[in-house]
Amino acid sequence: MSFRRNWRTFVDYTTQSVSGVGAVWMSVCLFDFNLMFCFPSPSLTVKFVNCGRGGLVRFECSNPFDFRIEADGVVYALRPLTLSTLPTVPLVIVARDETNQQQWQTQVRLTPPWNVPIRIPPSSIGQLKRMKRDWVIPPINVPENSRGEFPQDLVRIRSDNDKNRSLRYSVTGPGADQPPTGIFIIHPISGELSVMKPLDREHISNFHLRAHAVDLNGNQVESPIDIVINVIDMNDNRPEFIHQIWNGSVPEGSKPGTFVMTVTSVDKDDPKTANGMLRYKIGSQNPESPTSNMFTINNKTGDIITVAAGLDREKVPQYTLIIQATDMEGNPMYGLSNTATAVIRVTDINDNPPEFTAEMFFGEVPENRVNVIVANLTVTDKDQPNTLAWKAVYKITGGDPTGRFSVPTDPTTNEGLVTVVKPIDYEISRTYMLTVVAVNEVSLARGIHSPRQSTATVSIRVIDVNESPYFDPNPKLIKLEEGMLAESTLTTFTAQDPDRFMQQSIRYTRLSDPANWLRIDANTGRITTIAVLDRESPYVKDNMYSATFLASDNGVPPASGTGTLQISLLDINDNAPHVYPQETEMCKKPEPNGINITALDGDLNPNAGPFAFELANRPSDVRRNWTITRLSGDYALLSLKIGFLESGIYEIPIIITDSGNLPMSNTSYLRVKVCQCDHNGDCTDQQHIIAAGLGTGAIILLCFVIWDLSLSHRRDKERQAKQLLIDPEDDVRDNILKYDEEGGGEEDQDYDLSQLQQPDTIEPDTIKPVGIRRMDERPLHPEPQYPIRSAAPHPGDIGDFINEGLKAADNDPTAPPYDSLLVFDYEGSGSTAGSLSSLNSSSSGGDQDYDYLNDWGPRFRKLADMYGGSDD
Repeated sequence: MSFRRNWRTFVDYTTQSVSGVGAVWMSVCLFDFNLMFCFPSPSLTVKFVNCGRGGLVRFECSNPFDFRIEADGVVYALRPLTLSTLPTVPLVIVARDETNQQQWQTQVRLTPPWNVPIRIPPSSIGQLKRMKRDWVIPPINVPENSRGEFPQDLVRIRSDNDKNRSLRYSVTGPGADQPPTGIFIIHPISGELSVMKPLDREHISNFHLRAHAVDLNGNQVESPIDIVINVIDMNDNRPEFIHQIWNGSVPEGSKPGTFVMTVTSVDKDDPKTANGMLRYKIGSQNPESPTSNMFTINNKTGDIITVAAGLDREKVPQYTLIIQATDMEGNPMYGLSNTATAVIRVTDINDNPPEFTAEMFFGEVPENRVNVIVANLTVTDKDQPNTLAWKAVYKITGGDPTGRFSVPTDPTTNEGLVTVVKPIDYEISRTYMLTVVAVNEVSLARGIHSPRQSTATVSIRVIDVNESPYFDPNPKLIKLEEGMLAESTLTTFTAQDPDRFMQQSIRYTRLSDPANWLRIDANTGRITTIAVLDRESPYVKDNMYSATFLASDNGVPPASGTGTLQISLLDINDNAPHVYPQETEMCKKPEPNGINITALDGDLNPNAGPFAFELANRPSDVRRNWTITRLSGDYALLSLKIGFLESGIYEIPIIITDSGNLPMSNTSYLRVKVCQCDHNGDCTDQQHIIAAGLGTGAIILLCFVIWDLSLSHRRDKERQAKQLLIDPEDDVRDNILKYDEEGGGEEDQDYDLSQLQQPDTIEPDTIKPVGIRRMDERPLHPEPQYPIRSAAPHPGDIGDFINEGLKAADNDPTAPPYDSLLVFDYEGSGSTAGSLSSLNSSSSGGDQDYDYLNDWGPRFRKLADMYGGSDD
C-alpha cells in the first residue's frame, strides 16, 4: 500500500477483495484544487476522510457515466474499471455552496501506483522453452515539470531468481543509455527505477525502456521486460495565435449572423486534456459605435460573426477587436491566456445614389458644331471613390428626341460632359431643355431609392452662324446631245441659303470646267455653252462630262458651297470611219494574196458599224491592181488582182461608210509596202530600204552619223594616250565638225568598229508560212537570241548585213516599227556597193525638204543649210 500527497489533498487506500461497481474510490475535501491518487490494483478501494467543512454543499461530477458522487463527497464507480479502461481525461469535481452560490473545482487524475513491487517469475533452468510471464508492467505515468527531489523513484523490478543468488538489474533505451541519456537509472541490486530530472511532455511525450536481469557472471537469467513511461501533461504553455494581427471584412448593412472571419490559436499542451482545450472571447471593440457589441466570437472555433445591425461604412469604416484565447477550457482562474488583434474593414455597397450639385445647368453651342462639350454636370456620392458604387452614369431622359446630345462621364472627376454628337440647326431649334438622370454603374442596394436630387435639367442655347449655301440636287444630272453649239443655254444651277433669318445674296462662279465649254451667270446661275460639246473629247469619261461651280454669300464671314453639274452626252454621227491598220506590207507574190482590214469609228453603235468598204475610182490603177471583198460587218479583205507587183510603197484609197442615220463616209489611205520575200515571208531585197521611205539625204545623214561616231572614238583614244584636256573645238556635242582629214583607208583606222555591228540573228525553230503579214501582227516565233559578236570587224558585204538586219528586226518583237531607221553593221573591207551618188531614190534630192534637220540640233544645221538652202 502506498500513497502520494499533492497540494493539500490526500487520498487513503484500503485493500478490498473486490473492486467493482459501487466500490468507494476516494473522498474529496472541499479545499482541494488538484487531486491525484494512485490506482494500486483491482483489489484496492478508497475511504473518505472528513474535511470538517460544515454548511450545505452540493457536488457535481464531470463524468456521470463512469462515476457518481454522493452528497457527502464520496465518489463511486458506476462500472468495472481496469488499468486499460481508466479515463485519460481528468475527472473534474465541482462543489457549490447553496447558501452564497460560491463554488470550488478540483481535478482527479487516476494513475497506477509507482512503488508497487513487480515480481518476475523464475525461468525453468535447463529448458529451452520460454516461460510465459506472470506479470506485465503497466505504463508508468510521470508528471512533467516535477519539482520533487531527484532521483525520484518510479517502480521496483524484482526477479524470483534473486532468492538463491545475487542478480544485477539494468535498463536500456532512449532516456537511459541512448540519447537523451541520463534521464532514467535503475539500482543494479534493488531494481529501483528512478527519474533523474524534470520531464517535458512537449519535448518527449513517452519513453520506451527495457529492463534486464543478469547474474554476477553476466548471464541473462530473465527475458527483458518492456517498460513504458508516459509523461503526464501539465498546463505549462500559453495559447499562441497564428497571427498577431488578423484582417477581415464585412459589407456594410450586413444582417446579424453574417460571418466575418476566423481567428486561430494553438496550445503546445496536450489537446486531449483541459490544458490544451482553448476558448475564445472578445476582449474589446473599438469604436463602440453604434453599439459596443457589434460582433461576437464562437468560443470554440474562433469564428467572428455580426450580432447587431447598423454597419455603415460612411460612419465607421473599420473596427478593431481584441481577441483573447484561454486554455483550461476558458477557466479564468487556472487557464493561461493570450491576445491578438482583429481588424475588420467595413466594405462599401451602393447605398448612396449620386446627387446633382444643382437643379439647373446651362450651356450654349454654335450651330452645326459636333463633338463640342456644352456643359459640365457635377454630382456628389458618399460611397467609396473610384468604385462601381461611386462612378456615375448619365442618361438623357427627355428633351432630345433626335439624339443630338450625349453625356459621357469624365473618368477622373466623375462629371457628366454634355456633348453635341449631331449637328444642330439654329433655323429649326434655338434652345434645348434636357432632362438628365444620374445613376451608378451598379444598382442601388435593396431598399435604397433614388432621390429627387439624382435628376437635373440642362438648358442649352443655340448660336446662329453664317452657313454655306448648298446646291440641291448635288450633283445635278442633265442629258444632252453632243454637238450643241456655243451660246446655247443648258440649265439653271442655283443654290439655297440655309440662313433664313439673314438677308444675304448669292453669287456664282465656275470652279472646274476641264474642257472650257461652259459659262455660268453670276447672279442667276444660268449655264450656257462657249464651245461645241463633243462626246469624243478626252475630258468625257463614260459619256459623262462633269463641271463644278461655286456659290458664295455675302455674310460675315462669307461662306461658300460647291455643286457639280454632270452632263450625259448622247452620241450623234459626227465622226467618219477610217481604215485600220493604216500601214502593212506584203510580198511581191503573196500566197494567199490578201490583207485583212477593218475600220475605226469614234462614234457608238448604231452610228458606227457595220461598215461598207470600196476602192476609190482614182487613180485608175487602184481598181486595176487591187480588189476589196467584205468579210463581215466590220472586216474586209484587200487583195491583188494581178500575180506580181513591183517592190515599193503603194497608198491605196479606200472609201468606208458607217451605219448612222445620216451615214458618213471617208476616204482612207492604206499604206502597203511590197517587197521581195524569202521562204519565211520576210522582205530580203535592198529596195526594202527605199520602201522604208529613206531618201538620199537621209542615207547621207546616216553615213555622217557613222563617221562622226568613228572620229569621236578615235579622238577619245588619242586624248587618253596624251593625257590632254579636251579641246573645245574637238567636242562634238554642240559644235560643227571639220571633215577635212583623210586617213590611209578603213583598215588602218584604230577605232573599234564592233560598236557599229548588228548581232547576227539566230534562225527561228518554227518557219513562218509565206504570205501576207499585217503591221499590227505580233510575231509567232520566240524572241531571237543574238550571239556574242567578236571584237574584230565583220568582213561581210553590205547587202548581207542589210538582209540580216531586216531578219533580226522582223523576228524581234521588241524591235522598233518597220518603217523606222534601222542601224546596220560595219560593211567591212572590199565592199561591192557603189558610191552614194549611184543610189536611187523614190524622190530626187532637189524635191527633198531638209528643213526638218534644223530641229535635230546644232550638229545638223550645217547639213540643212547645205542641202535645204536655195540656189543662192
